[in-house]
Amino acid sequence: MSHSERRLVILGVAASDSHAVANHLIAHALRGLGFEVENLGTCTPVEEFALACEQHPEAEAVIIGSLNGHIHEDLRDLPAAREAGRIPCPVIVGGNLSVGSKKDPRDLQRLRDLGVDRILEDPSQLLAALDALRADRAAARRLLPVAS
Repeated sequence: MSHSERRLVILGVAASDSHAVANHLIAHALRGLGFEVENLGTCTPVEEFALACEQHPEAEAVIIGSLNGHIHEDLRDLPAAREAGRIPCPVIVGGNLSVGSKKDPRDLQRLRDLGVDRILEDPSQLLAALDALRADRAAARRLLPVAS
């Protein structure tokens, strides 16, 4: 992978969640696909994701996992961080995104309202989501007027 093809993502587990296994497996899988992974680990508040974005402005996505179902509360600071431009890249979330066995479709809309760009049901969807976001960015760049 050439430097121009460098792909860096910021990965972590939501603030109230200490489930580490999936996080490490996803980091390992992404590295195996040639990604650079800034893995913030478990119990990561929005502020730490924002700081990582500031340190890595080239990051193509922030990926946040949650297994305990408290992602809505954990991401309560995301709208302010997005509005302030502190997390400028797309945010992807996945895992068990609500408490209880009965899932409410409104929970997904609540995540979008918080500033989440992609919601994954399964880790196997991650590469396709990253590639789609990259293609969207490339298409948007082609539409920008050329400065004279």
